[in-house]
Amino acid sequence: MPTSTSATPARTVVMAAALDLFDRQGFEATSVEQIAQAAGVSRSTFFRQFGGKDDVVFADHELLLEMLRDYLARPHANPWVAVRDASIEVFRHFAADPDLARRRYAVVRQVPALREREIVTVFRYERLFDEYLREALPGLDPVDAVSFAAMVTAIHNHVLRRLIRGSQRVRTSVLRAALDEAMRRFGVLDEDASAPASADDVVVAVFPRRMPAAEVARRLQQELPRA
Repeated sequence: MPTSTSATPARTVVMAAALDLFDRQGFEATSVEQIAQAAGVSRSTFFRQFGGKDDVVFADHELLLEMLRDYLARPHANPWVAVRDASIEVFRHFAADPDLARRRYAVVRQVPALREREIVTVFRYERLFDEYLREALPGLDPVDAVSFAAMVTAIHNHVLRRLIRGSQRVRTSVLRAALDEAMRRFGVLDEDASAPASADDVVVAVFPRRMPAAEVARRLQQELPRA
């Protein structure tokens, strides 16, 4: 499971101040000087922490992407589950402060340039998952890799929008259940992983027809030495 990350308290203060100003007087009408003054930091400090006004809106995404790269660079027994858990951790980050997430959503919806950057940011998560699966599962059909990455990202965004657009809490378990169901349909989540391995010389393995061939090979390689 990835280690939770969040913006430092100082960065969070600046982000909150910027979003408040963007909401009250508009993104274009807000200057860096105004943000710095509202957050109680110098202009130079702002530019050390953020590259510009648009960067402050997406600052925690940069931290999250860095965290996920580190997490996915470690060994994982099941790469599909690793991607699922990474997606859940991103959701957990935003669910920890839904008010801030809602304020950002309101600002992004009002500014075309920010909406475009949001699309690019979402794609960066999808590409990260896609590239990780191709590396973790040699021989995986690229279509399966990109399909799974897109599926996880789309489900995550759907549940996150429920949190942001509503006023009630959406638990992490809602996302986990949705992702698990999608993984079953994709054929990469075991219904019962507790069955003991056979000690016979002949091993019979049964896999869903829809399971990617690379995942079949991975499971065989993982289980055969213990059979």
